[in-house]
Amino acid sequence: MSSYDYVVVGAGSAGCVLAARLSEDPEVRVALIEAGGPDTAPEIHVPAAFSQLMKTELDWDLDSEPEPGIGDRRAYLPRGRVFGGSSSMNAMIYIRGARADYDGWAAGGADGWSYADVLPYFRRAEDNERGEDEFHGVGGPLTVSDGRSGHPLASAFVDAAVQAGYKTNDDFNGERQLGVGRYQLTQRGGMRCSAAVAYLHPALQRPNLTVLSSARAHRVVIEDGRAAGVEVERGGTVEVVRAEREVILSAGAYESPKLLMLSGIGPGAVLSAFGIGVVRDLPVGAGLQDHYMALLNFRTNTESLIAAATEENAALLQSEGRGPLTSNIGEAGGFFRSRDELDAPDVQFHAAPGLFHQEGLGAVAEHGFAFGPCVLAPTSRGAVTLRSPRPDAAPRIVHNYLTTPEDRDAIVAGIRIALEIAAQPAVSDLVTAPFDAPPSDSDADLLAWAQRAGQTLYHPTSTCAIGSVVDPELRVLGVPGLRVVDASVFPSVTRGNTNAPVIMAAEKAADLIKNPGA
Repeated sequence: MSSYDYVVVGAGSAGCVLAARLSEDPEVRVALIEAGGPDTAPEIHVPAAFSQLMKTELDWDLDSEPEPGIGDRRAYLPRGRVFGGSSSMNAMIYIRGARADYDGWAAGGADGWSYADVLPYFRRAEDNERGEDEFHGVGGPLTVSDGRSGHPLASAFVDAAVQAGYKTNDDFNGERQLGVGRYQLTQRGGMRCSAAVAYLHPALQRPNLTVLSSARAHRVVIEDGRAAGVEVERGGTVEVVRAEREVILSAGAYESPKLLMLSGIGPGAVLSAFGIGVVRDLPVGAGLQDHYMALLNFRTNTESLIAAATEENAALLQSEGRGPLTSNIGEAGGFFRSRDELDAPDVQFHAAPGLFHQEGLGAVAEHGFAFGPCVLAPTSRGAVTLRSPRPDAAPRIVHNYLTTPEDRDAIVAGIRIALEIAAQPAVSDLVTAPFDAPPSDSDADLLAWAQRAGQTLYHPTSTCAIGSVVDPELRVLGVPGLRVVDASVFPSVTRGNTNAPVIMAAEKAADLIKNPGA
């Protein structure tokens, strides 16, 4: 039985930040438990290759239950099972969300999480190649850079949006979020800068940080009502890794609630049905939110990313850190309001210089490109529950995508914007035929197509939310010595890609742990 001051479960975005920040104190012993292993696969680090990681041993390869709002389809839910977690297999888009997200959290009772409160942590994490200003930082661990692919098909989307009357925005993380443009990325020299690259790798040489890889966490060990450690299976042996100060769950919005429930912390009726003793009756797993996306795909004669894997482009990536292999796929996009009276955007676009269909798993054998909307501020709510008391059983996940009128209206409005952009010369002149697009512009056809062709944007949140499961310092209510630090604590999903907010939350959590009340 080993003992540490802090035991962190999950070497994803939040876990890497916590392991690095907590181990800065040489007097503190930190253990980081990760079910996967080191991020050595080349497909992790070559940006354009990230979809090749799907459904491999580096992917948790989850599926939802039949989703009632999209024709009872099961959603494929890739999640990174490797150092860096999903930051090692995402599209590297650096988006913080809207000011309204964080001010809304604070207004709802999440004291200390307003935009003014969290901005310093975004800036502290960041090393933005554009330099420092009131919104951006330099010198932080996480390199944020402009994309180095500049693919003309992504540029065509931006040009067409401007032709349709939408304004450009060269910084979605600055004064305003609305508009279209190219995304900044978590890349360093044209290669992926995951949370593992940014935070964990530099910390691995510290003698006070121990990483237990290929180790599955079974449950949090509770003694006399307090979190005392984590039961872990590694190499066929089950042991308890003890925590003298705190256990911190950073396993993500699907796995952290599962671990809490396996530990007796969750809805009492659910736990009792599985024969699990109730330590604390809390609404763990409720409130699941995610961004649902529907990409229109078009054929073209313009060269797309399908032609990127050449020796010449590989040499360009290695020698100069640029070229099509640096593409993050979703190179461009934008933020829109489907109704003028909205205070913040409710639709986000991603534009890819290649076909992206069938949840990213569809075969690509011809040139094409894709763009389309996601529901950015969903009102639909789902849940994560147990499938079995066995720790190796995947959780039951239902998002309830498009089950509210507001979400259905938002996706239909977003597709209308996409059709408007597709009709502009910058795009229409490049399209030879639709590949996968709505058959007409009627509301019924747009919605039916979205229900058939849509997918997750990989942004699950809010299953251990501040106020219901954890307090504003991310401590599990009524269970001393236990925190949750990952996207599951978000009171609501942020308006945008969620990796940057997770890293921010972990930076803030590190301060809360070191200096309570910070």
